[in-house]
Amino acid sequence: MGASNDVEILLVEDSPQDAEMTLRALQKHNLANGVHRVEDGVQALEFVFATGEYSTRSSERPPKLVLLDLKLPKVDGLEVLRRMKSDDRTKRIPVVMLTSSKLDEDMLKSYTLGVNSYVVKPVEFVKLVEAVKQLGLYWLQINSVPR
Repeated sequence: MGASNDVEILLVEDSPQDAEMTLRALQKHNLANGVHRVEDGVQALEFVFATGEYSTRSSERPPKLVLLDLKLPKVDGLEVLRRMKSDDRTKRIPVVMLTSSKLDEDMLKSYTLGVNSYVVKPVEFVKLVEAVKQLGLYWLQINSVPR
């Protein structure tokens, strides 16, 4: 995983199995060089805002993409999303909710808070690899964002 100042993708995932599958999918398509994983919402916020354990990280180089799980320990994904999208420093960072929740309520809340995309994790590894590949290619290579 990349040094904390050279992160292209911040993966916020508490499940070791889901994180490993996502990382393997990114690696398979050469999209994993700048990935940093955190396991809970507190770590995600500290990373994005360069505070706490990540206070030495430059906040001038935010991740190009955040893959955010919905159900997280300490601070849930919706609260991480709310804080990111309500702050001028981070509101333009694309956030993809990558979650197992198919609930309309979770999708609605995510979009209301400004999520850029909501993707339900496929259970099968092959389908997860394809979904992650498409996400990485779109958000890192095709999509244009202001810097």
